[in-house]
Amino acid sequence: MAMGLRSKLNHGNSSFARAPPYLFSSVCLLALLSLAALFLLKVEDFAYQTKTVAGHNLKPTPWHLFETKVFDERTSYSRATKIVQCQYFQCRSNVLLNHPLQLDPSKLSSCPDFFRYIDKDLEPWSKTKISLSHVNETKQYAAFRVVIVEGRLFVDFYYACVQSRMMFTIWGLLQLLKRYPGMVPDVDLMFDCMDKPAINRTEHASRPLPLFRYCTTADHFDIPFPDWSFWGWPEVNIGPWDTEFRDIKRGSRSRSWSKKWPFAYWKGNPDVGAPIRTALLNCNDTAQWRAQILRQDWVEEARAGYKKSKLSSQCNHKYKIYAEGYAWSVSLKYIISCGSLTLLITPQYEDFFTRGLLPKKNYWPVFPDDLCPNIKRAVEWGESHSAEAEAIGKAGQDYLDTLNMDRVYDYMYHLIKEYSKLQDFKPIPPSSAQELCIESLLCFADPKQKQFLEQSATSLSSMPPCVLPKPDYGILKTWKKQKETMVQDIIKRT
Repeated sequence: MAMGLRSKLNHGNSSFARAPPYLFSSVCLLALLSLAALFLLKVEDFAYQTKTVAGHNLKPTPWHLFETKVFDERTSYSRATKIVQCQYFQCRSNVLLNHPLQLDPSKLSSCPDFFRYIDKDLEPWSKTKISLSHVNETKQYAAFRVVIVEGRLFVDFYYACVQSRMMFTIWGLLQLLKRYPGMVPDVDLMFDCMDKPAINRTEHASRPLPLFRYCTTADHFDIPFPDWSFWGWPEVNIGPWDTEFRDIKRGSRSRSWSKKWPFAYWKGNPDVGAPIRTALLNCNDTAQWRAQILRQDWVEEARAGYKKSKLSSQCNHKYKIYAEGYAWSVSLKYIISCGSLTLLITPQYEDFFTRGLLPKKNYWPVFPDDLCPNIKRAVEWGESHSAEAEAIGKAGQDYLDTLNMDRVYDYMYHLIKEYSKLQDFKPIPPSSAQELCIESLLCFADPKQKQFLEQSATSLSSMPPCVLPKPDYGILKTWKKQKETMVQDIIKRT
């Protein structure tokens, strides 16, 4: 009886203690929601600490402040999930071909002469070599670090760059790996994406620092590298280089030389802290100075759909002016492409290909002192030497015709290869570096950036890189003397 009572009591207690079925479900749901909320907070916290090629969590370079990019994702969660998706899921299945191409040696061709400057640019490290401490010390001047190991590309981000410069520069490197799989050596380099060189030869004479950028000067150690616009500049609606050059060349033929306007033409942004462009505004008088100077309002142009800024429609003048901006400007290649006589206002900076240009052969130099009268004299010389002026303009266009993307990739390849030979250490990506691949970069790109990137995509090369000329400083000295002689001849003429 006692056992039967105990059984009933136990049964009763069990029935009393059992929770309603919906309560258990509610507790489970609450736990799942809590875990989800915690996960989302962790994702957002993680994402907000992640630096990406699109600029997330990157501050502007301290040596050239500009407006910080504002990301327009509707919610912080969508932004966070995009970062996680693009950064960590895209390259997991990426398999880069790392077997050298079987290229036909009979298709070998010589590189253009200006490739000789690669050896000169790297000469400061020919004896000392480039150590890991060299690279680490250069970090203070860099926006990002690129490490290539066995065909895989890693980037360590330090600062943001203006607009999409960093994204398109890294895209170019990824395309190089795609074009020449297995041929690009392991390398560790620092890159800055702003306009002005930073490694002064006087200040850093005892220990030159190897920093890649888009331009240099005779007074700097900075190593010039093809700029981002070769793959497109979406912010101003300028497409990939091969497309733009083809369109500009076609546009240059819409008027014969005799029917082009006999004035010097410039259109651009003078509000970039460039004294020479400010002075150029004073020359806007076709009667007095034989020049037409137009201000480019990019904000208004964007609203109007870039209808008035097409480069191919700006080749209707016999003379076109190049004036540097805050420093070096990408505009020179588009100006020379027109086939007009380029009036090149004495530049302070040079990029990787402009060092092969010759005065009186590819352009006409204009001196900044007494600017407006000098422009007028150049136009008057051209009008009295029409055939010669037309020939110089055509020679400039022909020079740019040889600078197709095949040659741009070849320059990148040879520069990186020769640079890698100087490294005395094995490149290893730092723990803070992130792997990037074509898919992850496209994932980060906004719709317009993605359009330009995809338009500039390359493919496996069917031809080997051009053959790099042997180092010869004597030839470079001869070129320098020739340029100086030609400039002096022009001074005497005008």
